[in-house]
Amino acid sequence: MLVTRFEAKLGVSGTVELTQHLSVCPFDCPDTCSLMVLKDRDTIIKVTGNPGHPVTRGAICDKVRHLPMRTYHPERLMRPMRRLGPKGTLRFEPISWDAAYAEISERFRSIIQTHGPEAILPYSFYGNMGILNAEGMDRRFFNRLGSSVLDRTICNSSGAEGFRYTMGVNAGLDPEDTVNSKLIIVWGANIVSTNMHQVLYANEARKRGAQIIHIDVQENRTARWADWYVPVLPGTDAALALGMMHVMVRDNLVNHPFIERYTQGYPELVAHLHQFTPEYVSNITRVPADDIVRLGHIYGSTSPSFIRIGNGLQHHDNGGMIVRAITCLPALTGQWGLVGGGALKGNSWYAGLNTAAVQRPDLRPNRHARTINMNQLGEALLRATPPIQSLFVYNSNPAVVAPNQNKVREGLLREDLFTVVHDLFLTDTCLYADLVLPATSHFENLDIYKSYWHLYLQLQEPIIEPLGECKSNFTLFQELAQWMAFDEACFRETEEDMIRTALDTGNQYIKGITYERLKEEKWVKLMVPSHDQFPHHIPTPSGKIELYSQALSEAGLSGLPDYTPLKEPMTYPLHLISGPNHHFLNSTFANLASLQRKAHVPEIAMHEDDASMRNLKTGDQVILWNDRGHCTMRVRVGREVMSGVVVSQGLWWTEAVNALTSDRLSDLGGGATFFSTRVDVVKAPTD
Repeated sequence: MLVTRFEAKLGVSGTVELTQHLSVCPFDCPDTCSLMVLKDRDTIIKVTGNPGHPVTRGAICDKVRHLPMRTYHPERLMRPMRRLGPKGTLRFEPISWDAAYAEISERFRSIIQTHGPEAILPYSFYGNMGILNAEGMDRRFFNRLGSSVLDRTICNSSGAEGFRYTMGVNAGLDPEDTVNSKLIIVWGANIVSTNMHQVLYANEARKRGAQIIHIDVQENRTARWADWYVPVLPGTDAALALGMMHVMVRDNLVNHPFIERYTQGYPELVAHLHQFTPEYVSNITRVPADDIVRLGHIYGSTSPSFIRIGNGLQHHDNGGMIVRAITCLPALTGQWGLVGGGALKGNSWYAGLNTAAVQRPDLRPNRHARTINMNQLGEALLRATPPIQSLFVYNSNPAVVAPNQNKVREGLLREDLFTVVHDLFLTDTCLYADLVLPATSHFENLDIYKSYWHLYLQLQEPIIEPLGECKSNFTLFQELAQWMAFDEACFRETEEDMIRTALDTGNQYIKGITYERLKEEKWVKLMVPSHDQFPHHIPTPSGKIELYSQALSEAGLSGLPDYTPLKEPMTYPLHLISGPNHHFLNSTFANLASLQRKAHVPEIAMHEDDASMRNLKTGDQVILWNDRGHCTMRVRVGREVMSGVVVSQGLWWTEAVNALTSDRLSDLGGGATFFSTRVDVVKAPTD
């Protein structure tokens, strides 16, 4: 619609001044696509994929094609605003930036004088993945201020820790090599919706004879694309991995020379695996015993094999151990070091930048400031001692995305809590803000991007000038530092300065990558020589792949990969999984009417047996509820999920499933436990 509107306008004027520009997708997605942006004069009219990028090769998702609509959305914030009336009403008056800065700096000084700097809490995540605007000037500002430290663990921390305890660092194989894989297992990831370029590589591998297996809790788009879909009961994936290992050891489908040379703890693991027979594991996972044997045989006899480990797995009470168990599989068959062999949870470690110089933790006056886990925001706002007096939100929408939503919103409703939100739109979190500040889109910023999947650094240069009075995170915190009279030289650096600082590191993988080179080439691949990859370089304490981890044992957990049941009480009969929506990215894009129409309405998938017990049919409005809260959705009845399981997709504004989720933390990394939620479902009353 936007392109049509602009084309009509141009047709009247009779003049067209089209230019093309390169850009980078800024969103929290592994693909970090290279984009081609078409402009007429100063206006973006179209976004497509850049066919010249070696990984993303011109293919982008439908969400990103809608970026012009998002950039020029009529509800885009253009001026700072101050709240009028009580919280929760979205009543604001426009103010100047000077008035906003004066109020923030005055309130901050008063809070620091009365309660100390730790009474101020930043809350952010990766709504924009650019290094400068996600973890740059903001970190410098709050470090210098001495605020409480936010533990940003809502997404991948649990799985990253599970992988790290096994392999030493959170890194895997180059995804470009997966075209050579003969077996691809996609485990706990709907990659058709969340990692589309891995699908392209897998399709190429399939043309060369590869088999694709998908293990997940729902027959989603990826399941229908795969050659074999294996449904598994949520939270039992570690047991399934251990059952596969049992079969592989029992039937001598392991690589003994590799195990002897590169692993630690194999004898202990073999003894531990005795209990995980196919029959025992089947009772836990509901995967038929014959299928467990088949999985073990296929994996144990196919090489090179590749496991794409998803994010959903780790959002359980036992999420870290789930990922750790799966990560042990490639070691048993000697996949590491083979082209197209191994596993991949994330690759961001390779692109390690000069984080200390960018974020400047040395500025902090209180080196032992308290840390608050972002998954427990509601608890912190209501019960932290001393209390949190101010919350500064950017790159996130915690009123929708944080778990235990009702507790979060109760905390945000505190009239004595001074809340500032920096965003492009009046999100649900803005309902509770005292000040709302307009943010730039990434098209208006200079930044660098790394991927947590592929191995390319990319430069984003501004495509358009900042709209209205919008400011980037970088500019906001740089200017606010001036209002707070922070006189350190680092607050006077430019974006170019910070990019050079980020690249000035001893990391050998980015050696030779400079700002000037990125400006000229736009993207540069990391130099990761084979002798620095697994299994030649394994940076664990033992220098080997740790099938047994002494460090885990000392931390009070099983040193061996293990299965433990979920902690959520069985009070409610249905297990709820709240997965990603094909048309949204968390709550981003959920306010675009065109994508809302494609996503239809908030909906849950339910097994026909569970629906029959509740007298429900497809299209009925239902209420999902537990002790934490409730929400209303439409039900879709069928066999795409197991009985006893319901699956929703996406975070819709105002009707968010996180009213039901717990703020318990996972076994490793302080991660979220979104997917370890139990509910009941009843038909909603009709008007």
